[in-house]
Amino acid sequence: MKGELRRLPLLPLRGMMVFPYMMVHLDAGREQSVAALEQAMVDDKVIMLTAQRDADIEKPGFEDLYSVGTVAEIKHLVKMPGGTVRVLVEGLYRAQIVNCYDEGDFIDVDVHEYEDVTEQSLEMEALVRVVVHEFEQWVKSSRKIPADAIVSVSIISDAGRLADMIAGHLNLKLEERQELLECIDIKTRLERLYGVLKREREILDIEKKVSGRVRKQIEKVQKEYYLREKVKAIHNELGDKDGVQGDIEGYRKRMRAEKYPDEVVKTINKEITRLERAGNMSQEASVITTYIDTLLDMPWNKTTEDNKDIKKAADVLNKDHYGLEKVKERILEYLAVRQLTSGQNAPIMCLVGPPGVGKTSLASSVARALNRKFVRASLGGVRDEAEIRGHRRTYVGAMPGRILAALKKSGTRNPVFLLDEVDKMAADYKGDPTSALLEVLDPAQNNTFSDHYVELPFDLSQVLWIVTANNLGNIPGPLRDRMEIITLSSYTEQEKLEIAKRYLVPRQHEANGLSKKNLHIGAGVIQRLITEYTREAGVRELERVIGQLCRKVAKKLVEGEVDSVSVTTKNLV
Repeated sequence: MKGELRRLPLLPLRGMMVFPYMMVHLDAGREQSVAALEQAMVDDKVIMLTAQRDADIEKPGFEDLYSVGTVAEIKHLVKMPGGTVRVLVEGLYRAQIVNCYDEGDFIDVDVHEYEDVTEQSLEMEALVRVVVHEFEQWVKSSRKIPADAIVSVSIISDAGRLADMIAGHLNLKLEERQELLECIDIKTRLERLYGVLKREREILDIEKKVSGRVRKQIEKVQKEYYLREKVKAIHNELGDKDGVQGDIEGYRKRMRAEKYPDEVVKTINKEITRLERAGNMSQEASVITTYIDTLLDMPWNKTTEDNKDIKKAADVLNKDHYGLEKVKERILEYLAVRQLTSGQNAPIMCLVGPPGVGKTSLASSVARALNRKFVRASLGGVRDEAEIRGHRRTYVGAMPGRILAALKKSGTRNPVFLLDEVDKMAADYKGDPTSALLEVLDPAQNNTFSDHYVELPFDLSQVLWIVTANNLGNIPGPLRDRMEIITLSSYTEQEKLEIAKRYLVPRQHEANGLSKKNLHIGAGVIQRLITEYTREAGVRELERVIGQLCRKVAKKLVEGEVDSVSVTTKNLV
């Protein structure tokens, strides 16, 4: 550092700084800056340049400026329209502001000038070489500055000037540039500059990797798009506009429109790739399209909202069924507990009773009470395990089992599902469907039920299962253990009479096109039908007899014999 102080006009710089030996064009528009430049031109064309800490400050004070800056020589000055000044400056050397005088139109400062003292040693020579080499590699990698910069730097023998020239080429943050400017010791300056160059090269390498990865992805997408368009054009030329390619576009459109689980999306994309490779006329294409349609139609995420009003559920059951008080009370208790426990590990309800006592209609009423979809699968006579688990996709005509097929048809994964006549299943050499049903009805397993056709886990835990049977003894023990048995006994004669009046007679009136004016059933007629014409636990035969009676009346009305018929116990026979 020189011992004498030198007073110079100060030009604050916003968002930039100047290293020694740099030639830079500057635009000055502030009155204070213009005045400082004009004074410097009057004196010896030398001015102090230092950066502002905050570029937004319009009139900076001493505390708003960095204390170390660059003394520069004004090479050329031009006044521009609007009062601004464009000036060409060349950095001379480092200097530190000691005193600041803000008394006139501009700021005067007293500065200490720094001289670069180069240490001649092997270590310094080695440091210069590695910095130059690293700079050369950075120039080749970045391609942001001309290669001539390498030549201009390599011919510089002064280590301090070399460091400043290289630093001037780097696009660094203001804080980092200021740190390099404040490095008075040349060895320290070179070491810090070497670290900056290493970091910049690593950043460039990462940028190249990211850019290359993105470019490959874009090229892949563009290539796939080109190939799809080419295949589409070929199909159009062949008159197969709505063939396989049309199906594939439809599949992709459906996948974008709805949300599917990741495993399903992955499987469908894999099958679409196979479909693209298979010909439109190949047998495999038919199997693949059927499979994709099945996956897209399955209600993977679709549910309906339950009715949580237990009173409304009771009203529905009472409206649809007369009597069966204990049974209806047990169903309401079942629904209440299922609601409180969110249906987790709830027992499977099994309705056991003779034919015609209302097992199936009770299940339908439960669905209405819960505001759920109702699906039914009859298991009577089922012998093949594939009826439950589905067929493997090894041949044309394979299909899902009855469970997933019914859920696909319902369009929701939480319906009320009635498994009818579970006691009439059988087993043969094709497998035991009862064993397959164990997984379906087990709350600990059915959340990942696997169908042989779909081959993807499907969640059955939200389904409300209701099973019906006529004979409890025909249900295998392991399956019976998974269910809660609710017995529906036979109706009494009084219950049959009320059921006939409330449900059977109005239903048969409507089924046979009659009204109360056409047919009048007198007192005691229905009671006589119950006691003398039917002998059953339920009311199916009673409804058939009432229907027979209505048909005879309809025949008389159509023949024009009478306008209305009154049935009494005397003319019943």
